[in-house]
Amino acid sequence: MARGTKTPPPEDYEETIIDVDVSEEMRGSFLEYAYSVIYSRAIPDARDGLKPVQRRILFQMHEMGLRPDRAHVKCGRVVGDVMGKLHPHGDGAIYDTLVRMAQPWAMRVPLVDGHGNFGSLDAGPAAYRYTECRMAEPAMLLTGSLDENVVDMVPNYDGQFQQPDVLPAAFPNLLVNGASGIAVGMATNMAPHNLGEVIDATRHLIANPDASLDDLMRFVPGPDLPSGGRIVGLDGIRDAYETGRGAFKTRATARIENITARRKGIVITELPYMVGPERVRERIVDLVRNKKLGGVADVVDYTDRNTSLRLVIELKSGFVPEAVLEELYRLTPLEDSFSMNNVALVDGQPRTLGLKELLEVFIKHRLDVVRRRSEFRRTKAADRLHLVDGLLVALLDIDEVIAVIRSSDDATAARERLMEIFDLSEIQARYILDTPLRRLTKYDRLELDKEADELRRTISELTALLDDESLMRQAVSAELADVAAAHATPRRTVLLEDSGTPSPRLPATALEVTDDPCQVLLSSTGLLARTAGDEPPVPGEKRAKHDLVVSAVGATARGEIGLVTTAGRVIRLSVLDLPALPPTASPTLAGGAPISEFVELEAAERVLCLADFSPDSPGLALGTEYGVVKRVVPEYPSNRDSWDVIRLDDDRVVGAVQLRTGEEDLVFVSSDAQLLHFSASVVRPQGRSGGGVAGIKLSPDARVTFFGAIDPAQDATVVTVSGSSSALPGTQAGNVKVTPYSEYPAKGRATGGVRCHRFLKGEDTLLLAWAGHAPARASAASGVPIDLPPPGRRDGSGTPAAQPIAAVGTHLTGD
Repeated sequence: MARGTKTPPPEDYEETIIDVDVSEEMRGSFLEYAYSVIYSRAIPDARDGLKPVQRRILFQMHEMGLRPDRAHVKCGRVVGDVMGKLHPHGDGAIYDTLVRMAQPWAMRVPLVDGHGNFGSLDAGPAAYRYTECRMAEPAMLLTGSLDENVVDMVPNYDGQFQQPDVLPAAFPNLLVNGASGIAVGMATNMAPHNLGEVIDATRHLIANPDASLDDLMRFVPGPDLPSGGRIVGLDGIRDAYETGRGAFKTRATARIENITARRKGIVITELPYMVGPERVRERIVDLVRNKKLGGVADVVDYTDRNTSLRLVIELKSGFVPEAVLEELYRLTPLEDSFSMNNVALVDGQPRTLGLKELLEVFIKHRLDVVRRRSEFRRTKAADRLHLVDGLLVALLDIDEVIAVIRSSDDATAARERLMEIFDLSEIQARYILDTPLRRLTKYDRLELDKEADELRRTISELTALLDDESLMRQAVSAELADVAAAHATPRRTVLLEDSGTPSPRLPATALEVTDDPCQVLLSSTGLLARTAGDEPPVPGEKRAKHDLVVSAVGATARGEIGLVTTAGRVIRLSVLDLPALPPTASPTLAGGAPISEFVELEAAERVLCLADFSPDSPGLALGTEYGVVKRVVPEYPSNRDSWDVIRLDDDRVVGAVQLRTGEEDLVFVSSDAQLLHFSASVVRPQGRSGGGVAGIKLSPDARVTFFGAIDPAQDATVVTVSGSSSALPGTQAGNVKVTPYSEYPAKGRATGGVRCHRFLKGEDTLLLAWAGHAPARASAASGVPIDLPPPGRRDGSGTPAAQPIAAVGTHLTGD
């Protein structure tokens, strides 16, 4: 055949052309694509609250053994295994999903424990070859009991492996972590909620299936966003809980502070859900540049990996901070809206669900999981009991069993003869033949009897559980209670009926706080708090983390107190800004806040005590490093946020106390172990500009280690710790001594005092000294308690301390 000529078709060949309607073909293909997007990518299952890719990631990590008690592995390894075995849709989508499950600002309860750079609200994560991961504790609750036939297993995309159709999910993950996704013709956008609140509502619905929406909203008043903030307006939340659709506004948490002595600012500590500080900053800068927003001088982002969010908006003089804040809410992402659209898959169909429907779907799923798990465990126990019963039958006449086995030609004959003679099943006979002779002892007979009794008891309990629906529901409720006890956390998001009215379900806001008496407390670790009553905190029963209250003053909830610092200044502070504690709590145990959240101190400046602004107060007493003492007249300026109360040159304040009567003993202790005390009445009060008078006469190289005040009518004690001045601070425990205060005679002001501690060889200074009301309590830098020795002689050398003492006081919180 010549080159380039066509081969003629065979004579019996008939060309077939099928006419296809283009619109029908497009409609069918589009429906298949839409179905794939809805069911395989975008919409979560209402039972476990997971999309397929999330479920496959958690299941594969479960199969790889990446449990919380194991080491982290490279995220690239997890991504590769998930893509190769379960989800062949590209590594980018898998890694993005894994990263989101590890981000605490995206998930209310993160399911992946990430190690490395997992990004931020303003920046993406590092590549998966740089990051590591493992399952978080809550993820174990989602995958628990997978090996007990609790869910259906389906083939993977190529039929080589099995994967769960849904995870067992021991808590309502869809409500707790929320979900978002865009499918074809539909979308889902669900807000995160508080785990403890959701579980409480679920347990209430289990016990009361006819509960109304209002009953459930007593437990779940609204979403609880990972970023905290405030939700303004609750009508949209109720609509979403009732119909599955609704909207609400979220606002940043902001407070107005004094940035400098003459300039105020707005400090943002919490932002709306999924809003980053850089986005807010750029928007404010753009508005100021275009002259659409006035009053803003600068925007500084102090947020970093070691501190929480802190975005400071400095204001120009002459502008009302509250008015500027309202404009910021209106024009910037400091106020954002969230549209709830609760679309999830139920029995393979996308449905829009309200709060009660979501909980009912989860309860039904969890009841099915517990039922299948109980059936599996009962079957497993029955199979084991069957083997144990057969072995017990053989042990009753072990000699005959051995004779039968020895006289048989082979194993098959031995098995059949055992079945015939002892009326055993084939499984029992095979198990007897496989049992080693060392198990056929008297001790093992007792163990087998005990095991058989336990197996029968287990089977009986599981049978009762399976036969009684109420017991099954109680079991599910009890498991949910255990989850809440282990993983529930306090609510982060504040719910407000409107922009100025708080929800009645939450504690009252500042506008509703009455001006009741209270106590303001300062702890040795730098925490501030106020009690709900006018009495100091009572030691509680919980021994979580101890701390010392080093200063306490009486005030009112709407009043003001002062912070006296080592720089010799007083900083005004509103009592209302401090966290309120119940009367039996303490700053450490009940969430006191660090001083840095309220005031900004210089690098070497620290707070010594709290000051009372009452005009009837005897004022403050201060002692400096070089032995100067000063009583300050209680006349403080009302138009300043901070002011000096002593004139200092190269000196610094080492101790300050709020006097109660003006007749207290003022006590100096020097570094060379000299103690001097005299009455405060001999020190004439001075104005704020005064430099004080001579308090204690010091030797050339000595400095004041402690200054304080003691009521002479009360029992008091003195604690001293000696050591070497050449050692690094906080590294030596030293020798500690406790002495009754009554053993030290009073001396005149500006004298040298008496010796209070005898130095041993290698010691040349006092590391710490304290004088106060008995009994004395000591703590380390971490706040944990340290036992003090019994009282000793005035000029004794003390006993070795167990560890370095950081603070001494009279009240140990959590004791």
